[in-house]
Amino acid sequence: MKTPSILLLACAALAASFTLTGRALADSAVLGQAVPDFSLQGADGKTHALSDYKGKFVVLEWTNPQCPFVHKFYDSGTMQQLQKEETAKGVVWLRINSSAAGHEGAQTPEEAAAYEKSHHVASTETLLDPAGTVGHEFNATNTPQMFVINPAGTLIYAGGIDDKPSPDPADIATARNYVTAALDEAMAGKPVTTASAPPYGCSVKYAD
Repeated sequence: MKTPSILLLACAALAASFTLTGRALADSAVLGQAVPDFSLQGADGKTHALSDYKGKFVVLEWTNPQCPFVHKFYDSGTMQQLQKEETAKGVVWLRINSSAAGHEGAQTPEEAAAYEKSHHVASTETLLDPAGTVGHEFNATNTPQMFVINPAGTLIYAGGIDDKPSPDPADIATARNYVTAALDEAMAGKPVTTASAPPYGCSVKYAD
């Protein structure tokens, strides 16, 4: 007599698992699909949502100020120059720090603002994601790791910043920058030739 009850419980559990899986997929960024909206506190202490920039090209840059691969681009001034060039075209550039509190690279809003000033950061905003929620949604695994979103809200590039996976600034000059290539092609109405590439750099310092 207990068998029907057991079967009902099993079916309910299976249905719940499908529901959770569906939610997880719906809340994840997938190449070629619309990205989920998110809100994070910025270095300015204010809350910023991705939807605030609807209708614009958006670059997401995962960062960690203590990572040697991040130093490669900031100490050389390369990342700041890229930020200046692209934001001048109307691109929104959001730096995201998903380092958890107590982990390498974690910053308070005040520390992030000080870093922006001392390193002449030219991004639109620096956003803090200590819970790692947005980082996990985008499957951000490395710093720097880059994502490009088109004005329709579709993810059109995900991966490493270029094709030279080293911390040596000397490699920048001969590298193919996938982010600028994706933006240039998309702005010209062309398909993105390289829509994904292996990310490289330091691991994102999540709490889990």
